[in-house]
Amino acid sequence: MQVTMVALGSRGDVQPMVALGQGLSRHGFNVRMASYASFEGLVRAHGMEFARIEGDPRQGLDDRAGQQWMESGRSWLRFSRGMRRLAAFHELEKSLADTVAACAGSEAVLYTALGAAGYHVAEMLKVPSIYLLLQPMSRSRYEPCLFMPPLPLGGAYNWWTYLLVERMVWRTVQPIYNRWRREALHLNPLPPSGPFDGLYARREPFVYGFSPQVVPPAPDWPAWHHATGYWFLEREADWRPPAELVAFLEDGPPPVSIGFGSMSGSLARRLLSLSVEAVQRTGLRAVLLGGWAAAEREGMPDSVLVLDSIPHDWLFPRVTAVVHHGGAGTTAAGLRAGRPTVVVPFMGDQPYWGRRVHALGVGPKPIQRSELTVRRLSEALVQATTDTAMQQRAASLGQALAQEDGVANAVRVIRAYLEAPRGKD
Repeated sequence: MQVTMVALGSRGDVQPMVALGQGLSRHGFNVRMASYASFEGLVRAHGMEFARIEGDPRQGLDDRAGQQWMESGRSWLRFSRGMRRLAAFHELEKSLADTVAACAGSEAVLYTALGAAGYHVAEMLKVPSIYLLLQPMSRSRYEPCLFMPPLPLGGAYNWWTYLLVERMVWRTVQPIYNRWRREALHLNPLPPSGPFDGLYARREPFVYGFSPQVVPPAPDWPAWHHATGYWFLEREADWRPPAELVAFLEDGPPPVSIGFGSMSGSLARRLLSLSVEAVQRTGLRAVLLGGWAAAEREGMPDSVLVLDSIPHDWLFPRVTAVVHHGGAGTTAAGLRAGRPTVVVPFMGDQPYWGRRVHALGVGPKPIQRSELTVRRLSEALVQATTDTAMQQRAASLGQALAQEDGVANAVRVIRAYLEAPRGKD
């Protein structure tokens, strides 16, 4: 069966989809991955066909407005406004046309949240589609939507938060999408509720790439919504760590890992200064991981090593704690490594993952980026590296996650849905 996976977003969004696509390929599916040009090498290296989608929104993150969006924190209003701006920046209409071309000849379309154009193309092609997610978005009366504040207002409030977020997401792109549906796909426009009511009415699967041990499915999730376990992409067998990292690890006690993703400008400099001072204050050693720290490699103390990128599955088991911004993929890697996690969330789903880490007892209370100080980071580092009960819980969870095979579980769900007999229109 020919399937197209429309997987857009950051490396943390796309890499799990590559792992899932590889799993589908092993089970006889012909998989085409549609994504941004920067991921072509990653996709082809894992044996899949690649289709290019124009309009990488990361190109709009380096200016002031883009950085302000990345600092939107717990404000859903600021976050959605930033999404609207980035949609305009990265030429959404062109990416929609590319999605149509990418899905040509497909017998099924799998799509991520940012690749939701795949849903509409599948409707045009009259083929099944499946929603692939890394964050819980199933409507529930037990927990509010992860983008909304967890208030003690009961099940009606919780349910309402999903409907509100769904409508706000759709409103961001509704004019462009509905015009595209009419003019290019020859489909009827969708109402203010967008496609979400249809997803539930047709029982189209939500397949989640996270562990039920980290996010237990709510009792009122539909039976066709599946938490399968994480979709980890293992590093190449011949990968070797840089000599300077090996020497640093051998030269003293295990360090902590600190990484904050795609920050730049004055914010990156402030994060770097805070991190170095906190490490020195606590007497710890640290690997600073990512481009946010790369501009200031010179003058680092001997207790700090700055690197652009290292596979998390290699580095994290060799550190004592992991500090990061709370992206879904980085959170998953830290939990599987069995190390306590300190989350400093910036925006989007990151505050949610910080709350989950803390609720599981495998990390300190998250520190909002706007509240980050040397003292707070130092206290969190001390707790993460000395609290033996927290360390034991983190190690136990890591061992449990290592026993899961999320890719295999997801492949079984997808095969069962795609291979089931269905009526013709």
